[in-house]
Amino acid sequence: MTPANLAATVLSAARAVFETRGLDVSALPESTAVERPRNPEHGDYASTLALQLGKKAGVAPRELAAALAEELSSQPGIKSVEIAGPGFLNIRLDAAAAGVLARDIVLAGAEYGHSGTLTGEKINLEFVSANPTGPVHIGGVRWAAVGDALSRLLRAAGAEVGTEYYFNDAGSQIDRFAKSLYASAKGEPAPEDGYGGAYIAEIATAVVAEAPDVLQLDEAEALETFRRVGVDLMFAEIKQSLTEFGVHFDTYFNEKDLHNRGELQEALDRLREQGHIFEADGATWLRTTEFGDDKDRVLRKSDGDWTYFAADCAYYLDKRKRGFDRVVIMLGADHHGYIGRMKAMAACFGDDPDTNLEILIGQLVNLVRDGEPVRMSKRAGTVVTLEDFVDALGVDATRYALARYSSDSPINLDIAVWTRASNDNPVYYVQYCGARTSNVAKQAAEAGVTRGEVADFHPELLSHEKENELLKALGEYPDVVARAAQLREPHHVARYLEELAGAYHRFYDKCRVKPQGDEPITETHRARLWLNDATRQVIVNGLGLLGVSAPERM
Repeated sequence: MTPANLAATVLSAARAVFETRGLDVSALPESTAVERPRNPEHGDYASTLALQLGKKAGVAPRELAAALAEELSSQPGIKSVEIAGPGFLNIRLDAAAAGVLARDIVLAGAEYGHSGTLTGEKINLEFVSANPTGPVHIGGVRWAAVGDALSRLLRAAGAEVGTEYYFNDAGSQIDRFAKSLYASAKGEPAPEDGYGGAYIAEIATAVVAEAPDVLQLDEAEALETFRRVGVDLMFAEIKQSLTEFGVHFDTYFNEKDLHNRGELQEALDRLREQGHIFEADGATWLRTTEFGDDKDRVLRKSDGDWTYFAADCAYYLDKRKRGFDRVVIMLGADHHGYIGRMKAMAACFGDDPDTNLEILIGQLVNLVRDGEPVRMSKRAGTVVTLEDFVDALGVDATRYALARYSSDSPINLDIAVWTRASNDNPVYYVQYCGARTSNVAKQAAEAGVTRGEVADFHPELLSHEKENELLKALGEYPDVVARAAQLREPHHVARYLEELAGAYHRFYDKCRVKPQGDEPITETHRARLWLNDATRQVIVNGLGLLGVSAPERM
């Protein structure tokens, strides 16, 4: 029995009590929750439903708890219900009801943990979106790991998700990039506001190889060639780096397309229809202050050029036209000021900014060696890149480490810790647990222990204290996934996996799956194999949501 199943049973019992006593059933919530008590001696699960409903029902909470306890005690799978304090319910399951979860997990396989909590939501999730003027840097690496994990979580919760990478391939930063490539190809230093690093020389050389006569062209034509070819090369390199990191986007969207297709003018026209456009000082403005922004925003400057914010408006409108009812954008810490203007922009289009637009801000991350931040890439010159991360930690450790912490908290990742083959390395600890479950299953098979037929499984035999602890941990997984998706916080999954690994190791120390010596194979060994394999499945599923492998051997 999972916590969700038990919570539904508690709510059903409450309905029966209300109907028997003639109480108003409309006071009942649509759902409730049960929790694991901090002290296992208090029971397997606890409910505060009687405390929540007592006042609404006009019944003393402890009296209501007594009625609920009596009703629950008659339900299959519930061993006992005790009342504590002012009306807490402490619930104990019988071994069979608890143990059947092992079978259910094995049979569900990769689907265990999936839910329909977000079914019906069509979400556009944009993350990384680094300018194509250099490799993916340290901030983008965090969003690559967290964003990809979040997309997997949202899909596991039933949402329809489209992942998107936005290339800012129009504007002044691309001009500076082209000038930097041109200068490098001529053997000159980068412009004062240009880009440096070995990658600039590499791409400049590649442009010359693709267009051998580029340096013979006049400057304007040469710069256009370096712009066009250089951006394509940088774009391809970024996509390759992300692919090698295990991150794949459904859509790569170019800002330039918004300009070429006239979508900026379309967005302006739509905003004008909504009555939020005004002209001043020769420029065209959006009156965002009506919706809480600190100042109104220019969409088109007096010289006729579009602003970056105009492209933001057009891009948001494009996503909504493609049928996404929620636009989620993941931005770095330096973009916190964007939230007000973007929310106001959504309101100007007539949308509900709290429903249709969601902006997540990620804080800084440092890669640390010997207590000192790793500040410089050998290739990029001024930043730490995705390749630097992977070279230092590996793909699995990088992804797990970056997804393990709340994205709104700054973090320092110590290379020594995250590359160590020991239990103080969280990803090693979890992966080792997964590998141990595989090894236990292999040794059990060699000893002749198999799970047998489903009908022959005896869940009531899983009655040991450590078996019960492990089953309770396994039962929490679906709620963890649903909560992580709802809160947009993949780190809940990582922390859960570490707790699960601890519960499994304690089970491993006390409960043998493989017979010892001449001990005969019993149904208890078979039941424990189901529990072992269920743990393996949840480890695989959880690590999969984080984009991390679950090796069978380590």
